[in-house]
Amino acid sequence: MTKRICLHGPESTGKSTLATRLASHLGCEVVPEYGRAYCEAHGTDIGIAELVHIAETQDTMNRAAAARAVELGSEYVLFDTDPLITAVWAEMMFGQKKGYRRDPWFDRFTGHADLYLLLDIDLPFVDDGLRVYAKPEERAHFFQLCKAELDGRGVSYALIRGEGEARFSAAQAALNR
Repeated sequence: MTKRICLHGPESTGKSTLATRLASHLGCEVVPEYGRAYCEAHGTDIGIAELVHIAETQDTMNRAAAARAVELGSEYVLFDTDPLITAVWAEMMFGQKKGYRRDPWFDRFTGHADLYLLLDIDLPFVDDGLRVYAKPEERAHFFQLCKAELDGRGVSYALIRGEGEARFSAAQAALNR
């Protein structure tokens, strides 16, 4: 059985770096983050409709990779992200605005991974031109929303902390549990 592993957490917590390293170590496919590609092509001035599009496209990409992994008999497939983090982005971007209501698409999403690796905000923030929430209190709020999304869904997750080798080792240990 192929295990679907998803990296989850605020921006600048090393998700893409860790996903690539884990995929190489495990010899499996990693699905890149569609939201990043979308924002690189279209900019970051986006609304709820664009976030739902991003979530739907990411889900389609993740499902296709999971099907390929099953076909190939792979033990793992890694998702750099999934629609749960897009739901958190919507909350970060619009949750404080009057009249905001969570799009029902996010609540209907049920294609959860088998295990989420929740990456802590214990790494220094790196601004790459697309990142938004650099202040410590913003990062803490973003992290709490990420954790609340996982808790609210009742999905299995492991908190991943540490820098460099320690972060990689923590992810490996979570996969081995």
